[in-house]
Amino acid sequence: MPLPPVVRDLSTFDLLLSVVRLGSVGRAAAEHRISQPAASARLRQLERQLGVALLHRTPRGSTLTEAGALVVDWARSAVDAAAELAAGAAALRADADSRLAVAASQTVAEYLLPGWLVALRRVHAELAVALRAGNSTQVAAAVLGGEAGVGFVEGPDVPAGLRAEVVAEDRLVVLVAPGHAWARRRRGVTADELAATPLVAREAESGTRRALEAALRDQGCALLAVPMLECSSTTAIKHAVAAGSGPAVLSSLAVTGELASGALVEVPVSGPPLRRSLRLVWPAGAQLTGPARDLRGIARRSRSQATPDQSQAAPDQSKTTLEQ
Repeated sequence: MPLPPVVRDLSTFDLLLSVVRLGSVGRAAAEHRISQPAASARLRQLERQLGVALLHRTPRGSTLTEAGALVVDWARSAVDAAAELAAGAAALRADADSRLAVAASQTVAEYLLPGWLVALRRVHAELAVALRAGNSTQVAAAVLGGEAGVGFVEGPDVPAGLRAEVVAEDRLVVLVAPGHAWARRRRGVTADELAATPLVAREAESGTRRALEAALRDQGCALLAVPMLECSSTTAIKHAVAAGSGPAVLSSLAVTGELASGALVEVPVSGPPLRRSLRLVWPAGAQLTGPARDLRGIARRSRSQATPDQSQAAPDQSKTTLEQ
């Protein structure tokens, strides 16, 4: 049931206990970091609320009245219980701040999050992080289900029940093996050609595939070809493409090494660049605190410090790519 107004604020009872322990209102006021007149006013207000005098005030100090002695006995138990509650809550918070469960889509988990976590450990040296990698749908489910405190997704939408904030930008590129016919093309592949071509792709729930499909639909491609091969990891797709299976569309973050070595070739695509936003997600109605809040700050700073194409191998200026 609701507490009576007179006991909703225990701070004045705590002040009264300090007066008894220290012997004067002035010394109690100093301990509570308030002025003596403010302390006296609060104690008189408490007396009016209770309807009894609590203190005998003399030039040599303050002593309890008979009623005051009873109130102090009752107040001491309540104030001690409140202090125990505060200490327990602080211990729970400290325990929560020592662990962080993170779910992340594969692109973020493999190419961005490791650096962010290194920076986070500089702030929270004793922090233990449990990282779960999956596709964007799995990440959202983990956060909604309480299995992760925060998540990073790369799909074009965010499920209901989650708050989201963009923390990084990404560029998707079309890739083929060096021997593929597209590797020798001088003109860009059109959106219609991409939509009609069976690709080596991630599973339907992945953020990369959903972002590509949304971009092609935005350009009027209503019918998309069924993938020639579905793989559950970016690494598997890269190996399949390099072996000559067919084209694929992947994050530029994931293929810098293969492009530099020549194992894969980036294919120009006619149209504006294909970009997508990488988002931090957490339960709606919750506030990010402790390590989770600091991780968001680290991701934000990494985004603001990056140039628009810093994470990309800069494409030839004559080549353009699709934009979602």
